[in-house]
Amino acid sequence: MTDSQTPHAPLDLREHLRRLEERGLLTRIDTPVNKDTQLHPLVRWQFTGGLPESARRAFLFTNVFGSDGRKFDTPVVVGALAASPEIYSVGMGVKVDEIGDVWNRGIDHPIPPVLVENPPCQEVIIKGEDLRKPGGGLASFPIPVSTPGFDSAPYFTATLCVTKDPETGVRNMGTYRAGLKATDRLCVRMATRLTGAGGYVHWLKYKELGQPMPIAIVVGAAPVIQYTGPQKLAIDQDEMAVAGGLAGAALRTCRALTVDLEIPADAEIVVEGFIDTELVEPEGPFGESHGYIALEEFNMSMRVTAITHRRDPILVSIVSQVTPSESSVIKKVAYEPLYLTHLRKNLNVKGLTGVVMHEPLSNLRPIIFLQFSRNAPKTEVWRGLQGASTLQAQCGKIVIAVTDDVDPHNADAVFWSMAYRSNPIEDILIVPYRSRSHGPKSDGAANSTLLIDATAKSPMPPLALPARKYMEEAREIWEKIGLPPLVPQSPWHGIHLGDWGDRWERFAEAAARGEWERNGENSFQRRRPDVMPETPVRRVEKD
Repeated sequence: MTDSQTPHAPLDLREHLRRLEERGLLTRIDTPVNKDTQLHPLVRWQFTGGLPESARRAFLFTNVFGSDGRKFDTPVVVGALAASPEIYSVGMGVKVDEIGDVWNRGIDHPIPPVLVENPPCQEVIIKGEDLRKPGGGLASFPIPVSTPGFDSAPYFTATLCVTKDPETGVRNMGTYRAGLKATDRLCVRMATRLTGAGGYVHWLKYKELGQPMPIAIVVGAAPVIQYTGPQKLAIDQDEMAVAGGLAGAALRTCRALTVDLEIPADAEIVVEGFIDTELVEPEGPFGESHGYIALEEFNMSMRVTAITHRRDPILVSIVSQVTPSESSVIKKVAYEPLYLTHLRKNLNVKGLTGVVMHEPLSNLRPIIFLQFSRNAPKTEVWRGLQGASTLQAQCGKIVIAVTDDVDPHNADAVFWSMAYRSNPIEDILIVPYRSRSHGPKSDGAANSTLLIDATAKSPMPPLALPARKYMEEAREIWEKIGLPPLVPQSPWHGIHLGDWGDRWERFAEAAARGEWERNGENSFQRRRPDVMPETPVRRVEKD
């Protein structure tokens, strides 16, 4: 690779923010903002307020306080990773239309990291009693409530959870949510479904050994490192090496202080600790990226042994929940070219001209549109449909092919094509025995690939947006600051859909008041040894 071919990606978060600001893609908010009730709703408006994608910005909040009145020195940045494809491209150091090629190159030509001493991420160290004192440890950071009105606690969302295989030593870095339970305790959710979390595979191995699992939760690494977490790389592929391949240079790692792991050396904040492999703890409710509130499930209880950070750290958070969102953009700009490459090069599908993962509301995983040239053979169309539906267990539950005179970004145009260019008895295939998909838990373990009636047939968890009063409060701040005019797009606030309990309402109210530790005390008393992670609490606690 020549120097002219090497993408010039920012190698730490601060350089990335400088580049965003230079390009007019970062907005500083100096107005006091409540992290528990206002911060995420304020950013959410640029996704639900009718703004064009190009108008989305990263928001740097410099005057953050909590519902308990506490003020924080640490600023919070949201939207800096992927509020838009343009922001994502700045993090990659390339143009938007080059992102797919860079991902393919990074995966095919990884560059191993280099180990360094005295890293920036360990300039400040919090250990021992400082982790447990009131307002200390995790509570000393302005970690936002993502979906006020529904979430039970503040959550780390822009994470890289570093674990390693106890047998092979191979590292995995995944983006998993981590909810605050106490000043020195978190609850981490790692997907257990097929093609889910590499960290969960490690947890099973530590459980078999009868040992707690070491983990380091990294916040605020270089974007090329952060972007590897949401991608579904091979479980034995080192994300730090892939990130080096994305950047075109070896990235820096260091040894964690209290766990045997190597972590990104230039990150803003690192939370070290051990995950219990004997007891799992109730976690949630939390607004999930599939667009519903994830109700309480038993997940991984983490004891914090150290928190390290840079001097004057910056806390990174991402907006997820109902799409479009920052988390959907992170996936979309990388997944679409990866799918296109897989179908064209690996499966050699002829006549395929585009892949679009439908983003609004559906979170791009379930619905994929394929665009074919007008003369594409019917056999190639069907090979493409089958290939897109089987590449990943979580993606392609519904796959629709259209001709290249139809814009697959326009769902109305796709519906028109279905209405006038398909004969259901000949052109629709339902394939059984699909694995469980990303979404609210159902009693059945198997799924299918098909076209479906998408109306709700039973009570569902609330729509994963901040409750109406918080969105309205945030809109007042938005307009007071003088941000661009909003044109709210329905839905723009959380809606009760029939599946919600009084206890979860109390959790949400406590979190919005900044009293999330009370929720953590509640769930700590309800820990159990006899269930696996991701078991819905209601299946065990019959009351």
